[in-house]
Amino acid sequence: MGKKAIWLLAGMFVFSTLTAAAAFPDKEKKAKVSPGIEVLMNKKSILKGKRVGLITNPTGVNSALTSSIDLLHQAPGIELTALYGPEHGVRGDAQAGDKVDSYIDEKTGLPVYSLYGDTRKPTPEMLKNVDVLLFDIQDVGTRFYTYIYTMAYAMEAAKENGIPFIVLDRPNPQSGLKVEGPVLDPDYSSFVGMYPIPLKHGMTAGELAKLFNDEFNIGADLTIIKMKGWKRQMFFEDTGLPFVLPSPNMPTPDTGIVYPGTGLIEGTNMSEGRGTTKPFELIGAPYMKSTELAEKLNGLKLPGVRFRAASFTPTFSKHQNKLCHGVELYVTNRSAFKPVNTGIAIIKTVHDLYPDDFEFLPSGNFNRLIGNGWVKTMIEQGASIDEIVKKYEAEQKRFMNIRKKYLLY
Repeated sequence: MGKKAIWLLAGMFVFSTLTAAAAFPDKEKKAKVSPGIEVLMNKKSILKGKRVGLITNPTGVNSALTSSIDLLHQAPGIELTALYGPEHGVRGDAQAGDKVDSYIDEKTGLPVYSLYGDTRKPTPEMLKNVDVLLFDIQDVGTRFYTYIYTMAYAMEAAKENGIPFIVLDRPNPQSGLKVEGPVLDPDYSSFVGMYPIPLKHGMTAGELAKLFNDEFNIGADLTIIKMKGWKRQMFFEDTGLPFVLPSPNMPTPDTGIVYPGTGLIEGTNMSEGRGTTKPFELIGAPYMKSTELAEKLNGLKLPGVRFRAASFTPTFSKHQNKLCHGVELYVTNRSAFKPVNTGIAIIKTVHDLYPDDFEFLPSGNFNRLIGNGWVKTMIEQGASIDEIVKKYEAEQKRFMNIRKKYLLY
């Protein structure tokens, strides 16, 4: 074999080795952010000699996907005595709104008390073997996601029973910069919106805990274990942390980005995509015309989003096993995208295009989700999207002034 051929083969070997190394890196990427549970495990002394209760679900993991339950249960000097599960349960296997029962955890033998069953607030009986109460759940940054109210009720119970409350902080997956949407009118307070905060609040669970504690007079003995490395401009993918479904219909960070807007569709007779692989990104109903709707919505030139005509058949929830026509949302620029404005624009457009078929559900759920009665009234009276948005912009600004006192990052 000639020298040229040998050099050529050697070069090909080196190139193929480099290509393989690039395709299959042998080092795992290290997370840029350490969640509160990891920070806590490096200073366990604050729990030494105390009986610990933990409010958590499958999202309570460290960057290596080890459960907070296991980390605390196996840690020397920490006595984990009780677990508490929010909506969807400690193991995350219950659908939205399903009652969750209390039981004994198979792995640890610990009692698991449901905070989404007969009570949403821990009772004195549930707290009898607890000296300190921890909260470790991934929130999604939207007012009508119920975990933050499980936290608030637990803070109330901790205060009433003289128990310190510790929040193990986690990222806001939508980043922590933008605030959007109407501030809740207290007349519409419910478990999908207890306090007057906007739909998209731009805060972490720890920051909200501080705000709830001070602004709404809970007065708990509150400690926040801050994350390390999180910056407000970070979306979830920027953290390097593994994404664990916070609930069965929140499968990806993309779902969370659109959720403050398309979650409002739950208050109408449209499907919000439950029972599909793209909940809250696919929306539609049997009475719609997908191409017509996509053209109308794209014609609005809403920032950071495009709409594709789409048809789908939900396997459960609204319009189960019926062919629905509508659109799929594609967020093209997360920083420019305004989910609440987009959600209102979708609902108003469908209301105007299909007046004989579109309905707000009689349960009043839309008003509870949007947090007032006037948005629905304005849509029904033919107000423009700009008129609706303009009405809540002043509320947003007032909230921003309150919010800045509680930002930790």
